[in-house]
Amino acid sequence: MARYDVVIVGAGGAGLRAAIEASMDPNIRVAVISKVYPTRSHTGAAQGGINASLGNVIPEDSPESHAFDTIKGSDFLADQDAVFFMCENAPDIIYELDRWGVPFSRLPDGRIAQRPFGGASFPRTVFSADRTGHVILHTLFEQALARDNIDFYNEYFLLDIIHNGVRVKGVSVYDIKNGEVLNIEAKAVILATGGFARIYWQRSTNAVGNTGDGVAVAFRAGLALKDMEFIQFHPTGLAKTGILLSEACRGEGGYLLNALGERFMKRYAPEKMELAPRDMVSRAIEYEIKEGRGVGSGTSAYVYLDLRHLGEAKIKERLPQVRQLAIDFEGVDPVKELVPIRPTAHYCMGGIHVVNYRTSATELEGLYAVGECACVSVHGANRLGGNSLTEILVFGKFCGISAREYAKQVDWLPLTEAERKKNIEFIERLMNREGSEKLADIRKRMGEITWEKVGIFRDERSLQEAYKELSELLERWEAIPVVDKSKIFNTNLVEVLELRNMLELARVVAYSALHRKESRGSHTREDYPNRDDKNFLKHTLVYQRDDKLVIEYIPVSILKYQPAQRTY
Repeated sequence: MARYDVVIVGAGGAGLRAAIEASMDPNIRVAVISKVYPTRSHTGAAQGGINASLGNVIPEDSPESHAFDTIKGSDFLADQDAVFFMCENAPDIIYELDRWGVPFSRLPDGRIAQRPFGGASFPRTVFSADRTGHVILHTLFEQALARDNIDFYNEYFLLDIIHNGVRVKGVSVYDIKNGEVLNIEAKAVILATGGFARIYWQRSTNAVGNTGDGVAVAFRAGLALKDMEFIQFHPTGLAKTGILLSEACRGEGGYLLNALGERFMKRYAPEKMELAPRDMVSRAIEYEIKEGRGVGSGTSAYVYLDLRHLGEAKIKERLPQVRQLAIDFEGVDPVKELVPIRPTAHYCMGGIHVVNYRTSATELEGLYAVGECACVSVHGANRLGGNSLTEILVFGKFCGISAREYAKQVDWLPLTEAERKKNIEFIERLMNREGSEKLADIRKRMGEITWEKVGIFRDERSLQEAYKELSELLERWEAIPVVDKSKIFNTNLVEVLELRNMLELARVVAYSALHRKESRGSHTREDYPNRDDKNFLKHTLVYQRDDKLVIEYIPVSILKYQPAQRTY
């Protein structure tokens, strides 16, 4: 059995940034656990950029303006104290990355370049062509590898948080390489396991591994999940696959066209046009399709992204990955052709309830959550493009500091014999389980239910049906056998475990959405089309008590900006 001061689950941007900070004290031993090799973490898929008010293009930009744009973009559901904290610390994070060697794109005078993004008052999105997340992830991994007191456990799957109901004791993980269960003692545990938009299985920008493992494990451990109804649908997913084309396409001046060749955003956001926030643009595309102005019909309908007027040189310099994806997955070259696109599930505003934004602490002492698996909340009902990388790095840094200092003050709690055996016996039972259900069938049906009934447009009936059907799928999960009986790289077993996590979270999303009887940000109720600040200017909390879901609400932190009509 292994023992560490700080254990971090997840090796994306949030986890690595927290690990680097926790390791600043050479006496603190840190473990980073990841179910994939760290450079395959989903931070690497972030294309367009990271927001910080450097003022390199327009000097008048400021953290105050960044905060206001974020709060307005959130449809006034973001906690304003947390937003100000993030925006004020963002510039230092950028310059730190610059010193560590992130190859940011530059202005002619050598300063870091910035470009416009949706919902922003100024061009404040820092970028490295359209591979920003990729270069940040690799740079952070290099920094972490250089530190002697960080150990990596690559290709280990999180099974459980070990705790006594008050304080964390460690984690239980499954070694995918050899099929063994390992219990790791820890004074502090940081969950940085990413989002869960793969619950929309066939229609998501996310990697297939974004199955919400840390969120589901925390939920089963009795922690609250916050604002789970708010799922962001990115406007520009490739029509056939849902693969992301970065918001940088629109930031650099791309147009959205319907089947008639109209730039239809003039109907929905006449000032911002294509640079309106993501929730508005996604709804606008779906409205165009519903009104018959899309190309094709049904689930295969789409509109067009037009980049041709940007010119070949600019596309190759600023959007090289976008071009390659369009060529590889749609067979069209954006330099010369229109690109078929449609909204696709992209990001989860909700996650594990964080009770202190300065530390990323959760309700369980010694347990922290950071990044997309957490809900601070700085995104509220809708995240602005470029703010996710800002969030994971700002809060990742301060979470690492907090976990490090906490670990200095406490000792390890010993594991009981029952705690040591629990997950070993669970895996044995799962490997020997019999049943006639098929993993692929249930997973596919989950994706159909979430997209059709918990998608961009929702209503009472569809959400009730979704909750009922997802609950039934969760029961059917119990009859999925693990067909592969080998111990070495048993991806069949991992996929069965991931499906349980996704089904549990999808059910919470439907349950939370059913109870929020208003439209706000990414949550659009056709039967309650208006925002209702009187009854729903509050955060949703969902707990699991025995087999039942229990819902509670807590107030939004409003400091400076009172809710106002959100127009662009």
